[in-house]
Amino acid sequence: MTPDQLAQACADAMWREDQASQHLGMQIERVAPGEATLAMTIGPQMVNGHKTCHGGYIFTLADSAFAFACNAYNQRCVAQHTSITFIRPARQGDRLTATGREVSRTGKSGIYDISVTNQDGALIAEFRGHSRAIPGTILDDA
Repeated sequence: MTPDQLAQACADAMWREDQASQHLGMQIERVAPGEATLAMTIGPQMVNGHKTCHGGYIFTLADSAFAFACNAYNQRCVAQHTSITFIRPARQGDRLTATGREVSRTGKSGIYDISVTNQDGALIAEFRGHSRAIPGTILDDA
């Protein structure tokens, strides 16, 4: 299996169990070793009292992209630390895309940057995730 095929197989296996991302209407647009792109449209239930997207939904989209990026090597990984900076608001109907890339992966630790943009390419948020490998693999037979 090539690294790209492994990343896709891991994403497929994780997606089958990822009820949270599916429930929010996320879609995986691309996965590769250490990379993932997910997208989601902001629905009316995601808008807060300021008529903008609640930051928790933006965070969740970025966190899901982070999860698929850091689990692309068939080694189970979880978030050890995350942070997000909101740049501008997203609004109902916006199509947000979270694009994650690996910055560093050494031993059991990784660092991933995820940029969240809207349908016009405007930067909505920047997320950084620190991953930690835990025992186990995503695929049983790899």
